[in-house]
Amino acid sequence: MQTKAQVKNFSSFNLERRAGLVLLRLCSEDSTNRLPRDLVLSLTRVLRQLAHENQPVVIAGSERFFSAGADLSEIAALAGPTAFEFAKVGQELMQTLDDFPAPVAAAISGYCMGGGLDLALASGYRIASPHAVFGHRGAALGLMTGWGGTQRLPRLIGKGRALQMFLAAEKVNATEALRIGLVDKISEDPITEAELFVIERIARRLPASL
Repeated sequence: MQTKAQVKNFSSFNLERRAGLVLLRLCSEDSTNRLPRDLVLSLTRVLRQLAHENQPVVIAGSERFFSAGADLSEIAALAGPTAFEFAKVGQELMQTLDDFPAPVAAAISGYCMGGGLDLALASGYRIASPHAVFGHRGAALGLMTGWGGTQRLPRLIGKGRALQMFLAAEKVNATEALRIGLVDKISEDPITEAELFVIERIARRLPASL
């Protein structure tokens, strides 16, 4: 789609204002697009500002990683009250997306894992590239998400299938994700497809989520 040359750079993500929407692209130095606490707080602040503008948003990452999820070094240092606060910070980001007044679509290429999957689940619409991979690998590490994925994933794909993904730390490819309803569409160009989706919903005044 035609873009406007309005890009704002943050430490681990960029905001690009395009015609009728905002593209929020995660872009960490190592391209894994992990979600440390400081980044989660920054994303929450920015999304709350965008909510006041009522602009549709497309969230994307790199070709190899939509997001690898929370920073494991941060998680390893958590205990008691700090773990509760960390969970609350992530939940606030996901709820901000859930409550967003305009359409939000996740354009997913590469790995979409853990907290990254929570981010995609909180978006109203999910477009995957053919090589996208999804999973909540916490069980393999002795962890479980505290960012709302345990609620959103069962609502989307059913309790039994969600438990299988959580408890077996199962990875799901794009084809399987489409079959079980985890994503809405597979596209060679998920960003463009997501842009078309959010613009269409604004033009037709449809609800922000399906």
